Amino acid sequence: MLASLLCVLVILGWTAWFGPKPPVNAPKTNTPGTTAPTQSADSGAQNPSAQTPQTPATVSAAAPVSATTDSQERTIVVENELYRVEFSNRGAVVKSWQLKKYKDDSKPQKPLDVVHAQAAQYAGGWPFSLSMNDAQMEKAANSGLYKVSSDAASLTAPAELTFTWSDGHLEISKTFHFDHSYVVSVDTASKYNGTPVLAGLAWRGGFGDLTVTNPAPVETVDTFYSENGKIKTFAYKKLEGADKWGTTWEGGKAFAGIEDRYFTAAFLPPLDSISTPLETRYWKTFHPIQVDGQEKAEAVPEVAAASAAQPMALRAYVGPKDYDDLKAMRPPLNGLVQFGWLEFIADPLFHGLKWLHKYIPNWGWDIVVLTLVINMLLFPLRISSYKTSLKMQRVGPEIKQIQERYKKYKMNDPRKAEMNKEVMAVYSREGINPVGGCLPMMLQMPIWFGLNTALRYAIELRHANWLWVRDLASKDPYYVLPVVVGLATYLVSKMTPMTSTDPQQAQMMKIMPITFSAMFIFFPFSSGLALYILTSSAVGILQQWYLNRTHPLPAPAKPTRAKK
Repeated sequence: MLASLLCVLVILGWTAWFGPKPPVNAPKTNTPGTTAPTQSADSGAQNPSAQTPQTPATVSAAAPVSATTDSQERTIVVENELYRVEFSNRGAVVKSWQLKKYKDDSKPQKPLDVVHAQAAQYAGGWPFSLSMNDAQMEKAANSGLYKVSSDAASLTAPAELTFTWSDGHLEISKTFHFDHSYVVSVDTASKYNGTPVLAGLAWRGGFGDLTVTNPAPVETVDTFYSENGKIKTFAYKKLEGADKWGTTWEGGKAFAGIEDRYFTAAFLPPLDSISTPLETRYWKTFHPIQVDGQEKAEAVPEVAAASAAQPMALRAYVGPKDYDDLKAMRPPLNGLVQFGWLEFIADPLFHGLKWLHKYIPNWGWDIVVLTLVINMLLFPLRISSYKTSLKMQRVGPEIKQIQERYKKYKMNDPRKAEMNKEVMAVYSREGINPVGGCLPMMLQMPIWFGLNTALRYAIELRHANWLWVRDLASKDPYYVLPVVVGLATYLVSKMTPMTSTDPQQAQMMKIMPITFSAMFIFFPFSSGLALYILTSSAVGILQQWYLNRTHPLPAPAKPTRAKK
């Protein structure tokens, strides 16, 4: 009953907090080139700590500079063994960022591109565009034709690429430094009539794997920042429009960025000054999608980061949320791998799997071996639970007689307490711990939840194959594992002695295997968890067969006459 109740609570909780939601049907409030925050006259009064850099209206007159612009739009590709990045000199922005070691979920699979070109084109904003306090200045900086330092159409890292542009008053330069890692260093300088103005780097147009289907991609995308050692995330529901910010930036951040379940784009301070606080702003815009033949407005989360020092130096990590690699970053980013409140269980299970993977190069068989190890460690508890079950079954008729004498009384009747005293007296006489039979199940359930979290959020398990299963982090597409799990669970329950003669509890035990199968069919629990439970049930069948053979059921005890 406890296991069934917990299963129901998990299902209801998942549906309430993590279930797919319909797309937001919001009006199209933006047009290309105007998605950035606009200037607000009273923002400084609303937020005294907000930085209000100089704008064209506040900069003193100065001699204009010479205009710098290119004559035509062109594309430059930079790549190494990890990524392929496509730049456009119109705005000096990124049009494509492919991660070579990862595929998307399309059929056939393609290299994963974390840039959402359609949403970015509609919203008029691309990754590594500038976020400025003046909308006109920002539009000019993000649409100008920049001169590029290299005439080559493609570069191989390590490499450096510089974009420069000026309209005679506003001067912008961006320099990108590429090496063999997922980290790119970016130096920017923004001046108006020779005076520096604040300009942050933005990731616009959405982020992540667009081809996932359950849940919808926007449901897994969050903006985030780290402050005082804690990471705070913002789903699209918590984000407001761009006009919220005005000239306001939130300061004191260690890093900021955007993420989905497996990948992230994070803005960090330079290595030589990692303690330098960053400023950030985060908002959402919308783009149209088709749902059941009707046009809906879907949210597009966006984020920007800046430093008070201008010119500005930042690092950008664009890549997988590999726990160990992120932990080695400075500052550490491993907090982005969300193992939830069961992290103290999920973390050791995940690293146990990683250790096994060094010797068994298949994640499915790693799960099988880990299951065998855990079940052997829990076997002494299974023996204790089995002995408790035998004792409870032996005194079952006596307990039933006691319950029959009191069944005419209501639950709130004081005489029910007498029944409980008599039952506990029988348990005490026989040396029975009533919850001893539930202990292995109670220990297994946190392991199930922790393992499911580790499997669903660890990048290593994404698209991991095992026999017919093509992704251990997702559902079994053929539903073979859920059906076999139900059969194995039913067989284990049939072999295990019943601790109660209550027909309702017996019926509950028959329903449990069906509940297990239904959970894995209708809810997005990972097939890796189903494999764990199947292996655990198979081990349980062997262990139960051994226990039934070596510890046969004793003869029933004669009921003692209850004292008045």
